[in-house]
Amino acid sequence: MNTPRTRAPELPDSLQWFNTSDGPVRLADLRGKVVLLHFWTYCCVNCMHVLPELAALERRYPENLVVIGIHTPKFPNERVADNVQKAINRHYIRHPVAHDPSFSVWKQYAIKAWPSIIYIDPEGYIVGVLRGEGKGKQLDKLIQQSIANAETQKILQTSKFPTRGKPEPTLELKFPGKVHIGKDRLFISDSGHNRVLECMPNGRIVQIYGSGAPGMLDGNGNEAAFENPQGLVQADGFLYVADMDNHVIRKIDLITRDVSTVIGMGKMGKVKTFDTYDDPLKVPLNSPWGLEYDDGTLYIAMAGAHQIWMLDLGKNNIQVLAGTGVEELQNGNGQTAMFAQPSGLSMGEDIEKNLFIVDAETSSVRSIRMRDNYVGTIVGKGLFDFGDVDGKKDVALLQHPLDIAFDAKRKVLWIADSYNHKLRHIKISNGLVSSVKLSDELHEPAGISLKDDVLYIADTNAHRICSVDLNTGEMKEVEIFEVETD
Repeated sequence: MNTPRTRAPELPDSLQWFNTSDGPVRLADLRGKVVLLHFWTYCCVNCMHVLPELAALERRYPENLVVIGIHTPKFPNERVADNVQKAINRHYIRHPVAHDPSFSVWKQYAIKAWPSIIYIDPEGYIVGVLRGEGKGKQLDKLIQQSIANAETQKILQTSKFPTRGKPEPTLELKFPGKVHIGKDRLFISDSGHNRVLECMPNGRIVQIYGSGAPGMLDGNGNEAAFENPQGLVQADGFLYVADMDNHVIRKIDLITRDVSTVIGMGKMGKVKTFDTYDDPLKVPLNSPWGLEYDDGTLYIAMAGAHQIWMLDLGKNNIQVLAGTGVEELQNGNGQTAMFAQPSGLSMGEDIEKNLFIVDAETSSVRSIRMRDNYVGTIVGKGLFDFGDVDGKKDVALLQHPLDIAFDAKRKVLWIADSYNHKLRHIKISNGLVSSVKLSDELHEPAGISLKDDVLYIADTNAHRICSVDLNTGEMKEVEIFEVETD
């Protein structure tokens, strides 16, 4: 007895479309091709991991496969169409994307979680749903089978689906992710250009690290290659870089300009134990996003694994400091606590030393008490508690913050409250949250770094770096420029 098949329901007319040249996409017009509906939200690191898997399949089957992104937002900020367009460009998405803030397609296809992929065969029937990341090989086999079956039935369509994007303006920076101010240098993760810039504090470029092409290649200066570099921290004569999409940590020798890989295998993986590993180059990382350095130790916000890691630079061994790997907000000792996409770190000492963390997916600010490795929460409640509310810590709400800076002079934590497009600060003594009034708007700021009385901000979606004088409140753009030579 044959099992009845389900025809994929047509996409509703209410969707807003991106990357299409001829308006809305209809599934009925795609018969004869394999169609993948990718349900995603642009904040989600697991959804980010699926994008290169889909891109590889699109390159392999350009005439037989159509991927359609169904963007179903978690956060209010992700409901704004202009912000979705920025995310599409930031992640180099070339296939059609339908924005579905009302969750109409999500409900239509009974989706349960991000990311999910609905597989539709060339006859227009649903083959199944694949949840989570790491499905590239499975999808590849299914696509090969579907193409072979469609050829046998003489229904295979072989034509490339036309798309048309809306590119970003050509500027010196492209989606800068993080910024770090050292003793006499300003370092910038020019993430969209896959490079790291070493600048004078006034913005003049001293050195460029990375060719600009995405890749993983050690070498000198711009002979090296990065892919979506993020967190930066200087330790003595070296700059450490969280090379996020390569799932490695890189080290730049600021004297020789040599770039080398110091942690990671160049492929994504997970470590579930709290063992100490003596060869960091054989340990798989998972989207390292934020970095901090203190007293011979490099700390890593491992966003994809929902953990905090530490590298002893003297002994050259690495281990998980805190986090079970389960995506959740839970306090406790390091081996029982839980995080959700930690993205920024800052070490600070008031009464005692703490590693402060912005935990993006729970819109929270966390801390690790260094004397006993206890994980606590300063502001935040859980995965679906977010907003834009100042006040005491039990009522205050953030929205997907991505970086943090400890200010010993003012005894506050500065927060890049990314999805509220704000700079916030939190009093360490009582957790009181306040928004900072600035003279200009921010656009999903993802990085901040403090030196003395000046806070530097990576204003990511505006492709710029800004500085704020904390004494006067003056905000200005730092012009990033190269000196022309003959």
